[in-house]
Amino acid sequence: MGPHHILLDCGLRDISPLLKSSQGCIADLVICSHAHADHVRGLLALHESCPELPIYASDVTSQLLPINWPEELSSGQMPKFCQSLPLRTEVRLKEGLSITLFPAGHLPGATCMLLKYNAPNRTYKLFYTGDFFLSNSRLVEGLPLGELRGLKPDVLILEGSYGTARYPHRRQLENQLAERIYRAIASGYSVLIPTPALGLGQELLMLLRSHHYFTGRDIDIWVDGQVQTGCDIYLELLPHFPANIQNFAQHQPLFWDERIKPRVRRLSPELLPELEQSPCIVIVDDETDIEQYLRYRPRLWTLFLSETPGHTREISTLVNSGEILLESYFLAEHCDGPGTTQLIHNLRPQHVIFVHGSPIYLADLTNLDELRNRYQLHYPAAGAQVPLPIGETFLQPTLPETHYQGELTESATELNITLPNALSVDPRWSTFADTGIVEARWQGEELVLRGISQREFLSSQSDRTMPSDLDCCGNCQYYRSGRCWNPVSALYGFKVTPEGYCPVFEPLAPRDQ
Repeated sequence: MGPHHILLDCGLRDISPLLKSSQGCIADLVICSHAHADHVRGLLALHESCPELPIYASDVTSQLLPINWPEELSSGQMPKFCQSLPLRTEVRLKEGLSITLFPAGHLPGATCMLLKYNAPNRTYKLFYTGDFFLSNSRLVEGLPLGELRGLKPDVLILEGSYGTARYPHRRQLENQLAERIYRAIASGYSVLIPTPALGLGQELLMLLRSHHYFTGRDIDIWVDGQVQTGCDIYLELLPHFPANIQNFAQHQPLFWDERIKPRVRRLSPELLPELEQSPCIVIVDDETDIEQYLRYRPRLWTLFLSETPGHTREISTLVNSGEILLESYFLAEHCDGPGTTQLIHNLRPQHVIFVHGSPIYLADLTNLDELRNRYQLHYPAAGAQVPLPIGETFLQPTLPETHYQGELTESATELNITLPNALSVDPRWSTFADTGIVEARWQGEELVLRGISQREFLSSQSDRTMPSDLDCCGNCQYYRSGRCWNPVSALYGFKVTPEGYCPVFEPLAPRDQ
């Protein structure tokens, strides 16, 4: 912006390509949106390579950052390289350059940010979301949409993790997960849940402590690995949490409590044999070797793996061998399609750059008519430079209208409309003819034809009622939103038709023998 080069987050595992491409001068400053590893894991190496480079984040994020480098943290060699910025306050960073941070939801301390550069003739504005979530979760209040309404940035850079998919409300997803965990415990299974060190692990602990399925139950909830460290840091940040969480903490401990049931306990190597006792719940960080817990027999295990739309994950060899029951679950931590478009319409930018999502999901967003007709949309590949022509106003260029003459023939059973091949030259034809299926409807005195896309076709197929005794994807417990979410299936993450079938089919509910 102007003469200033700004780096937004740095989640690279290896920053050497970044150092090489920038010839040692990466940026004038770095701004960190939140403390998840995929946004910050390269910051320590960046600081060591460029110790004079200023790195900024919110106060809570700067205190959460060290968990991403556990060796340095445990040895006491963790440098304090991040400078804290206040929320909702415009701060001058460089000559003519300022920043305002806003809460982004998603994780404690997570922020979205408005950057302004005052040029001689006008002020340029860029808005960056990082990861954001409009809804409230157990420990984080959602992004305050009303505070951002009408900012009209020239450029909006935002995540598209969930693409255009629509998901149920977070509380509904939590209730479904709590019920499934409770069923596993009631059936005599212990439950193992690998999660990120920050965010989901602590959210699950609060869910299990407060949900009616578990309140007062004689159950041990063990916490191990970096999730333990994350809980301890959260306790130090309690004044920054929502008022209801602070009130909860006044009456009982937020996490560690061996008196009130269910008990929340720290797991250590010498306590691992206790996992062979009554069914329990174990929450560990997803970077650890989960087989060290699964080896404890004869306890039966159910492994709960979180679904990440657009991504797959490796499964334990014990699971692949069929010795462990496997279940997947989904707790929304990012905005779905409607939430993403809602933020865009409230901000009203000229350019929208989609990042942080699978290419298919980002392409889905850029193909939404409600966005294409209002904004200039981009989803660039890594390393691509994006030209952003900025003007006072933006009008979407209209495509030239061309009329095509055709013929209509009528028989006793059907109508045939014949159109010239010249239609297929138009770039819009590939979308229109995607499936070869069209929909016709009257619009006043005119008959309008509309092509049916694959997404719409599969969605309509999923609405069909399938016979409950039929072994097919539509009756499988891993079939959601038109996709297969069974990690052991070859179709995991892919669009599937409800009539389909694969060898690892599992019915929605037990059937009468």
